Amino acid sequence: MSRTRVLILGGGYVGLYTALTLMRKASDRVDVTVLDRRPYMTYAPFLPEVGAGSIEPRHAVVPLRRELDGARILQGKVEGIDHGSRRVTATTDLGEVMEIDYDEIVIALGAVSRTLPIPGLAEFGIGFKYVEEAISLRNRVLGRIARAATTDDEELRRKLLTFVFVGGGFAGVEAFAETEDMAKAALRYYPELSRDDLNFVMVEAMNRILPEMGPEMGDYTVEELERRGMRVLLETRLESCIDGHIVLSNGESFEADTLVWTAGVKPSPVLATSDLPLGPRGHVNTAATLQVIDESGEPIGGAWAAGDCAQVPNLVEDEGDWCAPSAQHAVRQAKHLGANIARSLKGEALTQYKHKHLGVVASLGLNKGVATTMGFKLRGWPAWFMHRTYHLMAIPTFNRKARVAIDWATAVFFRRDLVSMGRIHEPRRAFEEAARS
Repeated sequence: MSRTRVLILGGGYVGLYTALTLMRKASDRVDVTVLDRRPYMTYAPFLPEVGAGSIEPRHAVVPLRRELDGARILQGKVEGIDHGSRRVTATTDLGEVMEIDYDEIVIALGAVSRTLPIPGLAEFGIGFKYVEEAISLRNRVLGRIARAATTDDEELRRKLLTFVFVGGGFAGVEAFAETEDMAKAALRYYPELSRDDLNFVMVEAMNRILPEMGPEMGDYTVEELERRGMRVLLETRLESCIDGHIVLSNGESFEADTLVWTAGVKPSPVLATSDLPLGPRGHVNTAATLQVIDESGEPIGGAWAAGDCAQVPNLVEDEGDWCAPSAQHAVRQAKHLGANIARSLKGEALTQYKHKHLGVVASLGLNKGVATTMGFKLRGWPAWFMHRTYHLMAIPTFNRKARVAIDWATAVFFRRDLVSMGRIHEPRRAFEEAARS
């Protein structure tokens, strides 16, 4: 019996869990290939804690080669999808071009940061979607604190210690709160500085933050953050940030040395150049079976999609027309997708994806959080504990669960490491300086 070549584009939640499910349910029928630029899956909910030093960066990622034994793992950037000829073109980081043929394709490319044509943003801003960005932010914040402690220039110190976050969704609020919590903890080693020197500013265009949690929890979060001395500017837009000169739509302008952009995401741009039908916002249209469908709603043979790059019908009445772009949906969609491909190969009937959201949780720093689940609303330590418990259960593999649990257990007895390793981003600098001397 010939084996079906299944190509999975993307090694995130959807890519990893689809491959695991498919190899478990149809291992004798498929050859699975996973294509991604990174050799690991990033567990995005842990990025704020990685940035705050509560979790080791390596423990927030899952190596694809280790977990997908038996699958072919290719590292490269998808450049083109030609489903008509069942071929994908990709390039490696070395510039080599790959052409990969397939029988069935899974679009699991996820999303990328949705930026706006704001002057200075591309040159000055930092994203917060990948583990390398979380590490960079951590090193940057701790490095700016160290530099501020060694200068007598008040204007420069104010700029170094001003940190601007744009976007009040889950990623933005958690990164904002966790980073400020880490910065305050670091000040115990800098007697030259006080908490009043730190200036954390959040800019949000809407009239509330954490909209998925409802107005009550959003208002509480604003009050909690402002109680800690942080500023939350609602109904405000970033107008410009050239060289760190921040200009806001409310008329404010000031200098900052760090700007983190978390204002939404958009589907992978490569989809716009493919021959697959897309929805109005650039997502791949799918049926509830997670098959890609055309404009008339008919399935396109050999094409499947799920996660942030897909528009999946929501069959649970009270949640809206489409499934929200959340990790909770992505993991469950991936397992369903893998099972449906296995059913398809065996000639069995496909089933529809249905899932009612269990709730949402957000961390606001050590021992602080908010949560809404099954009709209950939690704040403070109980919400923070639920956040950690849920994500410890949700992160893939026992290996990663154990490592994260050890990180947290160690923090009970020892303070987290608050050392900046900013020079790691320029490893040849010391050698070059020595060569010139």
